[in-house]
Amino acid sequence: MGRAEPEERTLQAQLVDMSMAHWLSRIVYVAAELRLADHLLDGAKSAEELAGPTGTHSPSLYRLMRALVNLGLLTESSERQFRLTPLGAALRQDAPGSTRASVLVCASEWWSRVAGELLFSVQTGKSGFEKALGAPLFEWLARNPGFAALFSETMIGFHASEPPAVAAAFEFTGLSTLVDVGGASGNMLATILEGNPSLRGILFDLPHVVQDAPALFQARGLSNRVTIESGSFFERVPAGGDAYLLSHIIHDWNDEQSISILSNCRQAMRPDNRLLIIELVLPPPGVSQPGEILDLIMLVDVAGQERSAEEYRVLLGKAGFGLTRILPTKSRVSIVEAVIA
Repeated sequence: MGRAEPEERTLQAQLVDMSMAHWLSRIVYVAAELRLADHLLDGAKSAEELAGPTGTHSPSLYRLMRALVNLGLLTESSERQFRLTPLGAALRQDAPGSTRASVLVCASEWWSRVAGELLFSVQTGKSGFEKALGAPLFEWLARNPGFAALFSETMIGFHASEPPAVAAAFEFTGLSTLVDVGGASGNMLATILEGNPSLRGILFDLPHVVQDAPALFQARGLSNRVTIESGSFFERVPAGGDAYLLSHIIHDWNDEQSISILSNCRQAMRPDNRLLIIELVLPPPGVSQPGEILDLIMLVDVAGQERSAEEYRVLLGKAGFGLTRILPTKSRVSIVEAVIA
């Protein structure tokens, strides 16, 4: 057998690395679950010192920590003492960006089960989440409040750069009231209100989803400028706004469901109101970006999808809107602006 050319080995190695990626995510998950970053904040420690506090088998913990050295989260001395790197320190519980929560969700056993249904979703166009766990994502989260809180924290961390980028990219001056439809804990709305002192807000989402919103608005000194309403955007949307915001809502649903949400917004809006959709907008064919991976995740999780500018134009038209412009922001999302046609 002849030797493989270097290029052939490189291509093979790339594919093998891709196929092994789930092991890397589990290694980082276990580090997060054991709170290794928090245990190492005070300085270097050995696996023997950490076995008791983490409830682990010392020789096996050493092997895990040695693997974390390979991933760049730890360093190891010749005395087998481990220290955090800046990357590893980002996994501590109080680190900005909710990284630990994100790892505990994205690399969790239950989300791994969902990812295992990718083939099913590609074959059928249906949600792999529902097949794996027996209920749609949002219904399942409502039944599992502990995971729901972790998921909400993950979403805030995952989209952390977006609220200030959206607030800076769009001119909210001149608006009196902004309605955040499906705004969850109110993080996006709060950020926009902080930069626009004369603006008031209405936060609208399901009852169990908005339960943490009052504390957030109070902590940011905005309670007197926000009204919180609960309900389903499949049934109604509050009237009385000058602009209506849908941040990471439309990508959760198929076209038929999205048209229902948009139609309810249209019914609540006045002719001079504007609709602002905050989403990652896919590029034209032939231009690649990470959004294509997120699009597959949306397919499996909720049978939703990321969309291109043209797909938004068509979708909005079916709901009685006209697409006016797409504003880029200094984050990965854009603002899709529309008015009643």
